[in-house]
Amino acid sequence: MLARLSQNWVYGAALLAPLLLVLAPLFGLKGAALWGFVTLPVYMLHQYEEHDDDRFRVFVNRLLGSERAGLSHLDVMIINVVGVWVVITASVWMASTVDHGWVLVPAYLLAINGVIHVAQALGMRQYNPGLATAVLLFLPLAAICFAQAAPTATAAQHAVSAGSILVLHAAILARALRARR
Repeated sequence: MLARLSQNWVYGAALLAPLLLVLAPLFGLKGAALWGFVTLPVYMLHQYEEHDDDRFRVFVNRLLGSERAGLSHLDVMIINVVGVWVVITASVWMASTVDHGWVLVPAYLLAINGVIHVAQALGMRQYNPGLATAVLLFLPLAAICFAQAAPTATAAQHAVSAGSILVLHAAILARALRARR
């Protein structure tokens, strides 16, 4: 059962994303917290573009020259459910209960991921899985979240938010490289 779930998790995200967008006004979130919440279903739509038909995992494993191993289906599911859904959920909770500046976590998540997609496309001169939603949705929404966080965000919140997202991306790369050995 876990194998099937790890191979097909993205289809649940594709179905849940529109529902979350429609329900968003009912959650009572305002300002930065609302925009932070919107990053979750938007990220789920991106995940569908990126992971449908196992595109991302195959792309990364080929890119890293992983003929015998690389990222597994379970790796990809954990990265996306824990590293995206849980991280965004925690940051929205923090933005709504502690300080709006914590919306910087999903803002940096979208911005860094979007920039990576664009840089990779320019460097390789080809489409990569997730590029369209990274450009059309991630970068504009990240800008909105940065603007929403601006009134209260501290330098420490910027550092923690950007740093944690960079560490998350470095961990993904390290996992992919370690798995191919």
